[in-house]
Order: sequence, then C-alpha cells, then structure tokens
Amino acid sequence: MNITLHAFSKTDNSPQDGQGGGFSHIIHSNLKPLLLLTFALLPVAAQAQSPDPVGGRQTTHATVVGIGAAHQLETYLSPLSYRGPQVMVLHETLRATRWAQGRVSLQTLWQAEFSSTQNAPAKARYLGGSVGYDVAWHYHWQPVPRLRLLLGPQVGTRIGFLYNTRNGNNPAQAIPDIHLSASAAALCDFRLWGQPLTARYQLDLPLVGAKFSPNYGQSYYEIFSLGHGDHNVCVTHPFNAFSSRHMLTLDIPFRRTTMRAGYLCEIRQSHVNEISYHHYTHAFIIGVVRHLTINAPRWGERASARVKREEGGALRE
Repeated sequence: MNITLHAFSKTDNSPQDGQGGGFSHIIHSNLKPLLLLTFALLPVAAQAQSPDPVGGRQTTHATVVGIGAAHQLETYLSPLSYRGPQVMVLHETLRATRWAQGRVSLQTLWQAEFSSTQNAPAKARYLGGSVGYDVAWHYHWQPVPRLRLLLGPQVGTRIGFLYNTRNGNNPAQAIPDIHLSASAAALCDFRLWGQPLTARYQLDLPLVGAKFSPNYGQSYYEIFSLGHGDHNVCVTHPFNAFSSRHMLTLDIPFRRTTMRAGYLCEIRQSHVNEISYHHYTHAFIIGVVRHLTINAPRWGERASARVKREEGGALRE
C-alpha cells in the first residue's frame, strides 16, 4: 500500500497560481455555493415548524436500531473496497399539519451510524461514522380505503468521516454534504390473524446538493493551513452522485405499544474531483413506535383564556 500513500501525498507545498490567499480565500471562493444553498433552505425548514395539526397535535415517534453490513470505497484513502459490519440508530417523527386541509405531513429523521470495515487482504481497516438530519413534507393521497400514497420534497444534511488505520499521511476523510431530495412513500393497512398491521415503503432520492471534497492528490494541510483551495465544494446531482435510501417497514401492535421491524438499503456515492466514493448499506431494523395526540389549545386561545382570567380576577376585587 506504499504506492497508494505516495500517490495521494504532495511534495511540492509551494503556492500555485490562483490558489493563494489563505483560509479566508477558501471561505469566499469554495464555500460560497454551499453557504448560499444552506441559507436558501433554512427559511423553508423554519416555516415548516409553524402550522398546527387539525384536531390537536397528532404525532408519531419511532426509534429503531439497525444492524447490517457496509461496503465502502474512498479512493482518496485507498483504491481498495472495504466490507464489514455497521450499526445505526434512527429516530423518526411524523405529524400532521393544517396545510392543504390536513393533507400535508411533516417528517423529520435523525440517523446516526458507525461502521468498522476491512479490505480483502485484511491488512487495513476503516472506522467510519456519520450523523444525518432530514426534513420532508409529504402530500397524502388515498386512492383506495387502505392505501395511502405520499409525495413531496425533502432537505437534509449529513456530516461523516472515514479513518484508515494504516495510512500514515492522509489517514482520514471528512464527508459533509447537504441535499435536496424527492421523497415518496406508500402505506398499506391490513389485518393478519386479526391483528391490524401497517406496511410502509419509502424512497428518498437526492436531486441536487453540495459536498466537500479535496482534489485528487490534495492534502488537508494544503487546504486549511496553506490556503490552497482547489474546487473543494462540489455541486452534486444524480449524474455524478446518484444516491438513494429505501426503507421497508412493518408496524405490529404488541400489547400497549407498537413494534416496528424492517429493512433499510442506503446507497451513497459520488465521483467528484477525480475521487470516487461509495457507501452501500443493508441493515435489518427493529424498534418501537408511539402515537400521540396532544389537544393543546392554540396560542390565541391561551391568550384569550388568560385575558378572561385576569378580567374575572379584577371583577372579584
């Protein structure tokens, strides 16, 4: 693997034309597209928290643990692919809104994962992890009584890392990105042996985004210490970073709670700056689902009730 390490290290640290200017140059020239896209999406995400659901705050909370296998390739660290186990935790929240007469729901999804993989000769290992957050707005159709179809936009971000236990230089790679996706789901309610069950399939397909990536042969020291930025924030789309997440679950009532079991397949890949990356996940997931309805008064109703109490107290005095 010495050939790989030498191939990804630079010996000439002298400034190059158009690359000087220090770290501030990187912030303005390289991170500007990422910041603009982030600030454009933040107001949309903030406005999504305001609508109140019809008939009270109806929410569904699901927390599942996933155990499976990961297949990883990161040519900035090694030309070899790595395989091994992966564990993850996902927390999902669904709630109805007042939009479109209650036909729009808001979904938030937190996902944290950790993997430990090794190459075929078993002489090197990747330690990797990431945390992701996604927000989706789904419009609901019900073509038949027991079938619901959902479709809408999703925005999300993820920050992760890969660490190669054998590399001496360039031992790690940061993997942050933001993305705008199309999200679709189908839910089917049915009965089996007298028990009400709900099956769901959801597909999330990133359409456009941005990610950070060193250029081929470029070290982090050159980027952040010497300020030699070189197209380190890249626009991603299905033609250079086709990715998707598939989630198939079954909700099963169990005593006073609901159990969820299913399968998760996630494909994350990109080819930017002459660096290829992919992370394929296949995992079995199992966890608990809670359905809550909180009939809390709206802000205006609470304010009106407070005024009436104050007026009643003044009259008694």
